[in-house]
Amino acid sequence: MPALAKVLIANRGEIAVRIARACQDAGLTAVAVYAPEDRDAMHVRVADEAYALPGETLATTYLDATAIVGLAQRAGADTVHPGYGFLAESATFARLVSQAGLTWVGPSPAVLERLGDKVAARQLAASVGAPLVPASPLVADVAEVAAFIEQYGLPVVIKAAHGGGGRGMRVVREAGQVEQALEAAQREALAAFGRDECFVERYVERPRHIETQCLADAQGGVAVVSTRDCSVQRRHQKLIEEAPAPFLTDAQVAVVTDTSRAILRAVGYQGAATCEFLLAPDGAVYFMEVNPRLQVEHPVSEEVSGIDLVREQLRLAAGEALGCEQVPALGHAIEFRINAEDPGAGFLPSPGRVAALRLPGGPGIRLDFGHEVGDTLTGTYDSLLGKVIVWGATRHEALARARRALAETKVTGLATVVPFHRAVLAAEAFTAAGAAGFTVHTGWVEGEFAATVAGLKPAGGSLEGAPTGGPTPPTARMVVEVDGKRLEVVLPAALAAPVSLAAAPPTPRRVRPPAAQATVPAAGAAPVTAPMQGTVVRVAVSEGDTVEAGQLLVVVEAMKMEQPLAAPRAGTVRALAAAVGQRVPTGHVLCVVD
Repeated sequence: MPALAKVLIANRGEIAVRIARACQDAGLTAVAVYAPEDRDAMHVRVADEAYALPGETLATTYLDATAIVGLAQRAGADTVHPGYGFLAESATFARLVSQAGLTWVGPSPAVLERLGDKVAARQLAASVGAPLVPASPLVADVAEVAAFIEQYGLPVVIKAAHGGGGRGMRVVREAGQVEQALEAAQREALAAFGRDECFVERYVERPRHIETQCLADAQGGVAVVSTRDCSVQRRHQKLIEEAPAPFLTDAQVAVVTDTSRAILRAVGYQGAATCEFLLAPDGAVYFMEVNPRLQVEHPVSEEVSGIDLVREQLRLAAGEALGCEQVPALGHAIEFRINAEDPGAGFLPSPGRVAALRLPGGPGIRLDFGHEVGDTLTGTYDSLLGKVIVWGATRHEALARARRALAETKVTGLATVVPFHRAVLAAEAFTAAGAAGFTVHTGWVEGEFAATVAGLKPAGGSLEGAPTGGPTPPTARMVVEVDGKRLEVVLPAALAAPVSLAAAPPTPRRVRPPAAQATVPAAGAAPVTAPMQGTVVRVAVSEGDTVEAGQLLVVVEAMKMEQPLAAPRAGTVRALAAAVGQRVPTGHVLCVVD
């Protein structure tokens, strides 16, 4: 049984902060890694030590498995915790960690390979009698998707075979959408998970998204910590989660818990896992997949169980036994993701600087944040600032505390989903006291609730009482790197003055190349503009092409979210000013259609 002492956290943001704190609670040393733009990030400052990743891009920093393992060895770490996202589900990374003689916090590489392939995972689920919706093997092209549709009908959903979190997932309701949906799912899956294989599944209309939070030990023990409901979603990505899942029958709870235990035992799982299910309007339950890692929404399970899931992960990685199979739920917990997105504009990402931040407090409030005032959220990573988690003795009490907590929450400098959360807490479909009135489903936000969302305006202005500056302190904190290791040095202000920004050479003025200059459309032409600051990931047309209204023109991506832009009318593409890989500001004219 390995004895853990020093844990390298192969992640960033809120989850890296969360893991560092759990390590420190357990008496372990927390080691952070960081890309250049994260040099002074919150997760770096919270950790006991921090080391710079050698690259400049995402692929050469947080996705560079070899470099991260090398840093772990150099730092003297004996353990690697992957967090979620990035390399958390990479069997290759897990194998490199183990081959280096380090402890991997998670299931074995073999288990990751089996569960990471969602087609293989479905076969495993079928072998233990799990309820499943019809699905295809891996599909190579549009013809194979069409063949599945011919057999099972529409709608269907195209899914990435590797990864999760709603990435690489597209619903197809019309046959004419297949080609674009398949291309988008493959492109997004490749960018997020490094693999573009996809499969097709019969789409269940208006389902609830139900999960089980599980823990499994090396001795074959499996505990179901709680159920969760994660039905409030946009673009198949969760916004609000709660535990336990409300308004389930005893029979439905038995299906999801028994199925979860059977699948994890069959695969020889060790660590934390989430088993995901769809609950159809007719009450039928269908298994979807296993996420072999910690989930963003794990705090709600912690709040109703009293269990620190990260410390349990560390304990299980050290080979210790669970000691239980079922954990009774105490009260009710709801999590609200505070994303930098504008809900009134279709949840478009809102990169920018956090000018002011006021967070709630009081009974039943937990805050898991990875950013603070002054931090800048770029388009490189996801849009999550942090999470507000609310606990109450009953769901009714949790909802009441949530209304108070969200009323207290204020973020300025960039748009967030806080107004959306307040609106949901006023919606009877979500706050219902019984099963008949609880009508939320995975398409509710973009369906019945869409008109309410469209009317939301992002919060703006300044925050009363926000700090506006003050006298220069007698000391100055400087961040330096010594042989790649981040160190903070505190000097008398007088000594720090000579190396102030005033003494640095002027930064060269960046001139935008002619291709990126905003184009002034001719009279009568319809401009197509970037709705957000981001990167062009696809250009589907060429200068002079004739297009139909609604035809795809350009796809812009920011904060791991793709935004397809269609022709506003039939016409000819002119003044095309978009190229794959190009960074564009909000409002940049990508082309005009005249």
